[in-house]
Amino acid sequence: MRRRAFLRRSALAAGAASLPLQALFTRTARAQASPFGPLVPDPEGVLDLPEGFTYAVLERAGDTMDDGLRVPGRPDGMGAFMGSDGLVVLMRNHENSRGGGPGARPPETYREADGYEGGVSRLVVDPADYSRVSSNLVLLGTARNCAGGVFPGAWMSCEENMDDGHGYVFRCPIDATSILPPERIDGYGRFNHEAAAFDPATSIAYLTEDRGDSCFYRFVPDDASDPYGAGELQALKIVGRDRLDLGDESLGTTLDVEWVGLTDPTPATDTLRDEAQALGAAIFQRGEGIDFAGGHVFICTTRGGPSGRGQIFALDPTASTITVVGASPAGSVLDSPDNIVVAPWGDVIMAEDPGGTPYVRGLTPTGEIYDFARNALSDSEFAGVTFSPLGDALFVNIQTNGLTLVVTGPFPETPGPDPDAGVDEDGGVTLDAGGRDGGVTLDAGGATTDAGGGPEDEAGGCGCSAPGAGASSGGAALAAAALGLAVVRRSDSDEN
Repeated sequence: MRRRAFLRRSALAAGAASLPLQALFTRTARAQASPFGPLVPDPEGVLDLPEGFTYAVLERAGDTMDDGLRVPGRPDGMGAFMGSDGLVVLMRNHENSRGGGPGARPPETYREADGYEGGVSRLVVDPADYSRVSSNLVLLGTARNCAGGVFPGAWMSCEENMDDGHGYVFRCPIDATSILPPERIDGYGRFNHEAAAFDPATSIAYLTEDRGDSCFYRFVPDDASDPYGAGELQALKIVGRDRLDLGDESLGTTLDVEWVGLTDPTPATDTLRDEAQALGAAIFQRGEGIDFAGGHVFICTTRGGPSGRGQIFALDPTASTITVVGASPAGSVLDSPDNIVVAPWGDVIMAEDPGGTPYVRGLTPTGEIYDFARNALSDSEFAGVTFSPLGDALFVNIQTNGLTLVVTGPFPETPGPDPDAGVDEDGGVTLDAGGRDGGVTLDAGGATTDAGGGPEDEAGGCGCSAPGAGASSGGAALAAAALGLAVVRRSDSDEN
């Protein structure tokens, strides 16, 4: 299985300095002004953005898709991929389709008799102007498809639901032009799933759980070339500190981790975290968004920290450590971050799931937080924040209103994909050793890198995604952000 899309992203960060995470927590930086400027009220009353940025509505719940079905409702997690035809493919979760409805229940519907209307749709756009090209349903009949993750050639859609027959992860190929029979990945466990991330070096999948006393999981395949086959589901444990509640840990704290194997990954009831914690697994206060960048796994919680409004962790799989790299001091500064994604130019973008006005906020490598977008339409959460693989557009959903938007404007310029590179069937860019991406050699089987390169209830809404396969990145800037998630603080007076 080809993994170029993911290996490329990791390799771009490989040549940057390996600054220890702990060295970055000596400052409490705050943005005196957004690098993009203050937010400008939208005359249409939908999305406030900085000067020079514009948005367009790509689709609305209830719109007719090209397969004759209707766009389902409550769009949530989303990932962007580069298609083999040069178009951008968005894979989009839907918690349910009420208000929009698929229009039918095809025979491929998962557990058709259940009557559930969660699922995944595929939205194709033209990167020349980011206009809509087509859309179709891929998965239907699942329950509360919240977040997920970008994997090689596929979107992994996660169910945040533990009703009978649900609580699983489903693999959805990006080239599916019609609804497919569901591909359930039982090895990833049965629990109140939130999001997933993929480590291209090992084919290990990392998984978050949306519960107030959630655990953090990984699936280790027996064979890295078969990431969905046999393997072991494990839970994260802090060395020497059984059942440690990480929500109480201070900013900058680094802890050694180990993993405990779980014997019953698909229990009949919602007890997987009980099994894990009986073995000493650590507790996260509502695990939410997750992203893999710069060799680290970034984990977001909507609770925990000094204000109970959220934390960000960085897991270093190589060093077997986890560090508290962000914590909201107050809801007016950062309110329940539910989404975390590394931007192509190096900043970390977070979407909020707040009790008040939702924002999309950015975090610079030096630890400054700024506002990038504000929901002017409603108090519905932002969801599915992800960047085009070309780095020049951002996609986002406004969940309750059923809108999928594209934002374009003066984003920082970043190195794009090599124009001489090919595009493989998984949507990744094939790089050569002499390309502009920093001396990275990728082949079909692996990679060689040179040195050249108020909160809701526990079942509450969510929105998470990861940058698309083949995303262009700023190399050292990306690594700086990946290693430089500093103090997440900003005074109330800094708000726009």
